[in-house]
Order: sequence, then C-alpha cells, then structure tokens
Amino acid sequence: MISDTTKLIKKEYLQSAKALPKMGDLVEGQILEIGRNEIYLDIDGVTTGIIRGPELFDESGEFSNLKIGDTTSATVIDLENERGLMELSFRFASHKKAWDQLIELMEKGEPIKVKALEANKGGLLIRFGKVAGFLPVSHLSGEHYPRVDGGNKTRILEKLKTYIGQDFSVRIINVDEENEKFIVSEKNISAPTGESILSNYKVGDVVEGKISGIVDFGAFVTFDKSQEGLIHISELAWQRIDHPKNVINVGDKVKAKIIGITEDGKISLSTRRLMEDPWVKVSEKYKVGQEVMGTVLKVNPFGLFVELDPDIHGLAHISELSDQPVTDMSKIAKIGDQIKFRVVSVEPENHRLGLSLRNNKEDKPQDQQSGDEK
Repeated sequence: MISDTTKLIKKEYLQSAKALPKMGDLVEGQILEIGRNEIYLDIDGVTTGIIRGPELFDESGEFSNLKIGDTTSATVIDLENERGLMELSFRFASHKKAWDQLIELMEKGEPIKVKALEANKGGLLIRFGKVAGFLPVSHLSGEHYPRVDGGNKTRILEKLKTYIGQDFSVRIINVDEENEKFIVSEKNISAPTGESILSNYKVGDVVEGKISGIVDFGAFVTFDKSQEGLIHISELAWQRIDHPKNVINVGDKVKAKIIGITEDGKISLSTRRLMEDPWVKVSEKYKVGQEVMGTVLKVNPFGLFVELDPDIHGLAHISELSDQPVTDMSKIAKIGDQIKFRVVSVEPENHRLGLSLRNNKEDKPQDQQSGDEK
C-alpha cells in the first residue's frame, strides 16, 4: 500500500518538468522486492516502478541474476499504471543493450562465438546471447563451405544440417536493429581482413597452394595457410572446359596468378595466365583452307565443339555443317566422332577457329571413327 506521503512526493516529482521521464526513457533504480512474476524498483526515492510479466524477458542476459539491493536500469513504458506505479520493462531495455553491444562489437571488429541452431538452403540460423542472427553459406570458411557438384541445394542443406549445435568463431558484418537483422561471417575470422589483404597482396603476384575444393564454376585454392582464392573455370586453362574436375583434383598443388582483389578481400586467381597461350602461334599450325581431323567434344543446337589438339578447340557452326538446312544434329555427328573438317577462319586474338563440313561428302568420311565403332 502506497502511503499518502509517498503519493505527495511522487506527485511533486511528476510535476517537475526536469525530473519527468518520458515514455521510452531508460531509468535507474534499486531493487526493493523480487516476486514470482514481478520486480519492484525504487526510482530515486520518489516513486516505485514495477517490471512484470513479459516485460521481465531479458534478451541481453544482463538482468538474469539480480537480487534485492542491486541497482539496475529499465525502460519506461507507462508513467502510471492502474496501481499508481511506474510501469517499466527489462524487455525493451535488454533489447536495446543487446543490439548496442552488437554494434559496438561490429565497429571494433572483435570475433565472437555463436551457436548454429538451424539450417536452411541459404545458410545457418545462429544465436549470440539471446539474439538470433544468420551466417550465410557464402560466408562460411573454406573448411565448412559445402562444395557440392552442380550447386545442388538439397545436398547443400544436408551438409549444413551437420553443423547444427556447433559453435562458430565469427565476425559481425551487419547489424540492423530496426529490422532486427544480425549477420555474421566465419570466413573473415581466419583470413586477413580486406584491408590487410590489399596491403599483403597485389594483382600480378604469384602464389602457391593446394586445391581445397571444386565446384562447377571453378576451383578454390588455399595458400599462405589460411588465405583462399577462386580460380574461375575460364581461368583454369586456355582450352574450353566442361567441368573443373576434368583438369584438376582436390589436393593438387598449383601455382596461380592473382588477377583481382575486391575491397572485402575476395581474391581471383588464374592458372592459365602462367601457361603459354597456344593461340599466339595458332596461325603457324592451322591455316584457312587446311583440312584437319578433329574429335567432337560437344553437340549444341548451334554447332559442334571440336578438339583439334589438346590446346586448340574449334567451332563448326550449324551453317557450316551441310549445304542443306540441318534439322537433326544427331545425323551429322555425335560426341566422340572423329571427322575431317576444313578450316574456314583463324582468329588468334579472339581465341576462335572456325571449321566447316560444307563441300565435303554429306555422309561421314570413310576415315571417320565413331565412339561406337571404336
């Protein structure tokens, strides 16, 4: 029961413009009593505040072990409730403190430990303290990145699920309190930051490392113990490649040239730029009008990709496959067929060589060998 004297003091306090707190203000008080589902605070000796029900929820963990006599802070959510008490909230105060802490940690770049709670096709749902966040699959370290052939999302999810319950050392890369977005990165914890990478490496440097992963779009290389770069499929070799695993394997030792570094520290590598470009001397080997034997590597609706030698591949466009319109490519050739073509164009600067079957026999040449005939 609040005494008449306390009510009078409280009235005088609330009538003071300077002392009057506003909705949403953070006030400090000493704990007077801790009940089963409520806590009473003495606010500067002039009024009593109460935190009850869901407002006791502590997102930051700061209010979990309070005892009578402790000084703590809470957010004002009602200046006077039905009992004449100031209604306060730990929930709002702890939420603010938790997100302020995240912002501070992000600005300092300090690593934190988070726990993986769930997985989806985009990454891992994590928790730091009582704040939920997200670790995108693209920000997993080389050790945990799910390198799955073809980028099969079902297999990626299966791999990510094996990490549920595991702790990860990460750095915070985005905090948006308004939209409650909290995003972290694991790959930025072991590797140097983008700024240090830019100072330690430069475009044109040659590095040595091991192939740590292969995906359909390229191969990952780990060098200098923890640094990782990507060789795009187009930078693995001079010839056309259907899949990186056709020319390279996990564990292979490679030398690669740095051809790009982004501001956030992503490194692009190339192995083919350390090899002699076979197209430089292609005109010495192949000339317009020359007849050459080639092996069909791929059959597309627009023509045939043909291997003339291990380094030089040519294209026989559909318009060069017959003097008559071609409606069924399978009647012209199939993968593995060896056919005599005629060179119709050589473009070393564009890495292109055009081939033709026109003016040759419409049927397959006698010296042609199909894969089945072999």
